[in-house]
Amino acid sequence: SCGHGQRLPSTDMTARHPRWLLSGGIGSGKSAVRAILEDFGVRTVDADSVGHDVLEPGGPAFAAVAERWPDIAVDGVIDRRALGEIVFADRGELDELEGITHPHIFGTILGLVEEIDGAVVVEIPLLVDAFGDEWRRIVVDADDETRLQRSTARGLSEQEVRERMTSQPSRGEWLAAADLVIPNNGDLDELRGTVAKALNLITYGAAD
Repeated sequence: SCGHGQRLPSTDMTARHPRWLLSGGIGSGKSAVRAILEDFGVRTVDADSVGHDVLEPGGPAFAAVAERWPDIAVDGVIDRRALGEIVFADRGELDELEGITHPHIFGTILGLVEEIDGAVVVEIPLLVDAFGDEWRRIVVDADDETRLQRSTARGLSEQEVRERMTSQPSRGEWLAAADLVIPNNGDLDELRGTVAKALNLITYGAAD
């Protein structure tokens, strides 16, 4: 790494590939930030969508999950909502599910990222450090009441939202893990402006 105050040559800057994890609790607005970054031309990966794929029939985690929770495998398909109701109400069950699915999800994501030149942002609703030291973390932050309102507006019950909040890291834990915080208590226009201000840092790993 360069000494204090030194500027990296521009050729080095373009050769670097900033790697970001995009995190935050339920209802914080991670997906909105990812969509805005995509609009700005940043390459992104959605860990949730990779998670869906590994649980599809024939997916690498399907058989183990269907065997462990046979009641949620209906007509050869995993009922994700029923599975969610089980694991978000019981930390031990969630840990077990993550133990089965995470190695497949992380491996798939790393394979996708290897093929991307330039900056890449992976939306992942977890505080894991499974990807290596070169990854930095963007945390989207909103107060609990705002997050609850957004999540219930998407069709979850208040109880489901509160269970997920409890199963996730606290707001303080997210913020403590952040290299970059994107506050999101306002509307989408405000969020877009906030992301635009952070774009150079995200794209080039530097503020200028």
